[in-house]
Amino acid sequence: MRGALRALGALGTLGALVAAAQAQTIAIVGGRVLPVSGPPIDGGTVIIRDGRITAVGRDIAIPDGAQRVDAAGKWVTPGIINPATQLGLVEVGQVRETRNATARGDDESAVRAAFTVWDGLNPLSVLFAPARNEGITTVAVLPTGGLVSGQGALVDIVEGGVSDMMVRSPIAMVAQVGDPESANAASRGELLLRLRELLEDSRAYARRRADFERAQTREFAASRLDLEAMQPVLAGRLPLLVVADKASDIEAALRLARDYGLRLIIGSGAEAWMVADKLAAAKVPVLVGSMVNIPGSFATLGARQENPGLLRRAGVDVALIGTGSDPDAFNVRNIKQEAGNAVAYGMTWDDALRAITLTPAELFGVADRYGSLQPGRVANVVVWSGDPFEFSTRVEHVFVRGVRSMAPSRQDELMTRYKTLPPSYRSP
Repeated sequence: MRGALRALGALGTLGALVAAAQAQTIAIVGGRVLPVSGPPIDGGTVIIRDGRITAVGRDIAIPDGAQRVDAAGKWVTPGIINPATQLGLVEVGQVRETRNATARGDDESAVRAAFTVWDGLNPLSVLFAPARNEGITTVAVLPTGGLVSGQGALVDIVEGGVSDMMVRSPIAMVAQVGDPESANAASRGELLLRLRELLEDSRAYARRRADFERAQTREFAASRLDLEAMQPVLAGRLPLLVVADKASDIEAALRLARDYGLRLIIGSGAEAWMVADKLAAAKVPVLVGSMVNIPGSFATLGARQENPGLLRRAGVDVALIGTGSDPDAFNVRNIKQEAGNAVAYGMTWDDALRAITLTPAELFGVADRYGSLQPGRVANVVVWSGDPFEFSTRVEHVFVRGVRSMAPSRQDELMTRYKTLPPSYRSP
């Protein structure tokens, strides 16, 4: 015991412990390896060192001293990337002080472009562990509300603070064109008009910053900080993620993107299948789910579970998101079932795996580090008992940045605590 304490003291901080874990070499051997960026490798090996993948293939020499993980009969994939969540932003939906996904901003304009949602991220959220234990290693955290909600970020589910978790920020500017009430508008047409006004004013502000500082410009539709935040969107460096379900709303967003040269991503897209050819022609990707075919509003009358498969067959890049029960924060892990249902309703299995790994990495500009099993990539790796889209499949091992990361979650602890009731308990 004293020796162990001395060793712990020598390591010092949590950061030193993590660094020591990352320095280990791990060999995952004998599994069905699914790199995503290439064909499956039966009986394959994945070598991890210093938090990175160093080799993937068959008949690879195992480095001396490597920790071996026997994956015989199991499947090995990149860690799942869930591209639309409020994980770490919403803890208890009915408790206002635990909801951090929305900024009040200017209530009149409902423009909150300068809002950076990750500043309110809770790295100690008890909801991270159950998601990671189910194979989700990376998530996008996105803001909600208003006309322009703000900027989202991509984070790894690792121990530490927000800076330790951060993969990239910002990854997208989030807006919407389908809910007039939440943006203090009277109609969808007004939403589009106000978005155009914001883009025009952002252009004018960029040309006349000095005049603006001297109060020699007309009044703009947003604050200085919001106008500044829109500049990367206008320049095409930051995608505009427009949440839209109705086919006509999606077409309106496509026209807006064409007129202003924007990098557009459609989010939600319940009726996206109706305009799949137009989305494909414009090379606009869609974040969409496959669990809902019952309309929740007039904007989703055309909802159908075949949506992802139809979009992919038309040539649209698809990243799967959760559309089932509480997918934003409480059931992030259900992304696996979204993928399985997408396959059941026409999407190919390979496309479904890509839609929760490499495609979101590409959309958010991190495909050179995430989303596939290749040498040089960050070692976010999951070992499954079988097909990850089968409901009965279990997660055997999760590695995040090369560190074995599975641990009992609060949900596990509660289940264990109440699995066996105390002798004094009496049924009512």
